[in-house]
Amino acid sequence: MRKLAFASLQVRDLEVSKAFYTEKLGFELSGMTNPYACVFKYNNGEASFAIRTPIANIDGKELGVGTSLWFAIDENIELLQSQLIKKGVFILGTINHTPFGQTLMVKDPDGYIITFLAQTEATQND
Repeated sequence: MRKLAFASLQVRDLEVSKAFYTEKLGFELSGMTNPYACVFKYNNGEASFAIRTPIANIDGKELGVGTSLWFAIDENIELLQSQLIKKGVFILGTINHTPFGQTLMVKDPDGYIITFLAQTEATQND
């Protein structure tokens, strides 16, 4: 294995999650259509993933536990944090300083962790 080609998250309510990702986080819908899924693009289409209706029965199951998707950003992470707070997004903790750069983590309606990464110069070229 050399790279992850695509990620898809199962969600309880497709419309609620679609609104969260587009209106709160700023993801754009791709041109792909599917009645059971929404495919998003972020950062001018460099990253994409989907949310979808459940493949299996998820009633009573806790979603999102142990799952985190990371998206590299070009913008200022403090500005992003401020914008997300104004939109009422649940932010986990504060901006973290990691060996990869600064991170900001948010939680989606199903408990999935979305991490935004402002990479350091050294890690951008890796």
